Amino acid sequence: MKSSIARLLCRMLVVCLVGLPLQVNAGMIGTDTVVSAARAAAARDVIASALSRTEVQSQLQAMGLSPQQAKDRVAALTDSEAAKLAGQIQSLPAGANGWAVVLLIAIGVLIWWAVKR
Repeated sequence: MKSSIARLLCRMLVVCLVGLPLQVNAGMIGTDTVVSAARAAAARDVIASALSRTEVQSQLQAMGLSPQQAKDRVAALTDSEAAKLAGQIQSLPAGANGWAVVLLIAIGVLIWWAVKR
């Protein structure tokens, strides 16, 4: 009984392998594609770390935007917009001398601009 089931199973597998063509397409991924994806991920990480700060979150809530909405809007940014915003965040001076408000306003304006497009 086992041998008849095994023979039937083998025959069905042979028919499937012969009858169903297997097509596999593989291609090379360009270096520029990998680099641009890595840069976009790094830019989104910079923005996410800025949005996770309590000062920024309180300012966003004061402007009527929840932190989750801000994260959703950042996720909707294109790679070039995210890179530009991350560059602006990184170019700001460190410290609590009022630039945090400028950073917050810049993030809010860019998010608003991205949503309105």
